[in-house]
Amino acid sequence: QVQLVESGGGLVQAGGSLRLSCAASGRTFSSYGVGWFRQAPGKERECVAAISWNGHSTYYTNSVKGRFTISRDNAKNTVVLQMNNLKPEDTAVYYCAASHSPEASTTLAAYNYWGQGTQVTVSS
Repeated sequence: QVQLVESGGGLVQAGGSLRLSCAASGRTFSSYGVGWFRQAPGKERECVAAISWNGHSTYYTNSVKGRFTISRDNAKNTVVLQMNNLKPEDTAVYYCAASHSPEASTTLAAYNYWGQGTQVTVSS
């Protein structure tokens, strides 16, 4: 069993930065692919970024490429989403998720464990 806890959300002005962290419990976390998803009011949950178990493979949705960076430290059981040049359309609840698959999966169905989410609000 893996438990995920997100932190780092908040209110920021457009153009600002936030750093989201996902802290995981469980010995097997280092073998899991991890994704960051977001869900805005009235919209479906979407994969923003994902990373493979060893960090060698990453995925970014088009709207965040060049602005967001996903990374992981398996020794510390943490995954970080660095978000720069934030835009009002980035406003959403952000969720960390872990998959039994070691790959950088992008679909909700691929993920087995979810955090409680952290709110990110970007003002214009």
